[in-house]
Amino acid sequence: LLSDVVMRDIAARFGIKNTNILKKIAIFLISNVGKEFSYNSIKKMFNIKSVQSVIDYIFYFENAYLVFTVPRFSYSYKQQQVNPKKVYSIDNGFSCNNSASFSKDNGKMLENVVFLELRRRFKDIFYFQNKNECDFVIKEKDKINQAIQVCFEFNEENKNREIAGLLEALKEFKLKGGLILTYNQTDEYIIEGRKIKIEPVWKWLLDKN
Repeated sequence: LLSDVVMRDIAARFGIKNTNILKKIAIFLISNVGKEFSYNSIKKMFNIKSVQSVIDYIFYFENAYLVFTVPRFSYSYKQQQVNPKKVYSIDNGFSCNNSASFSKDNGKMLENVVFLELRRRFKDIFYFQNKNECDFVIKEKDKINQAIQVCFEFNEENKNREIAGLLEALKEFKLKGGLILTYNQTDEYIIEGRKIKIEPVWKWLLDKN
C-alpha cells in the first residue's frame, strides 16, 4: 500500500523521477509519529539539494493523506511556518507495518490516535512549546480554548514533566483546565487553581462533545 501511494498517487501524479528518495522520506516520517522535524533536517539527512524539494515532497504526502503535519503554535503565522513541525500518520497499523524502527513506542501510537480524532473534530491544531511542551492546543474562533497532553501511562517518572507542559499552556492561554489522556487511567488534580483531568483515551473517544 505504501508503495502504491508513493508510486501512483505521488510520483506519477507529480512527475517525480527519484522514487527511491521519496519512499525513504515517507518511511522516515511514518516511523517518527509525534516527533518534531524540520525541512532543513530532512534535506541534510537525505542529501537533497533544495529545501523547497523537501517542502514539496511533504506537501505531496499530506495531499495523498499519508501523513499530516502539526505546526508549533506562534502568534506569528510566519514563525509557524519556520518552526519545526510534528508529524502524524493516517493509521497506526500502517505506521507499525512500515516503520523503520525496531521498537513500537506505545506513547506515540496513542498520541497518533488522539491526533486523528482531533483532526476529525477540529480544523486548527497546534503543539505548544516554551520551556516545556504540550502535545496539542486547539484553536477555535481566533483563540486557543483547549490544551491536551497524551501519555501512555501517567506515573511518578513522567508526572512532573507532563503536568509542567500542560500547566505552561494553560497559563499562556488563560485556560481554567486541561486534559491528560492516557491508556487507561482516571484522576483529577487542582494545581495553581487550574483543574487537570486525567482520562482514558477510549473514554474521550466516546465523548461526542
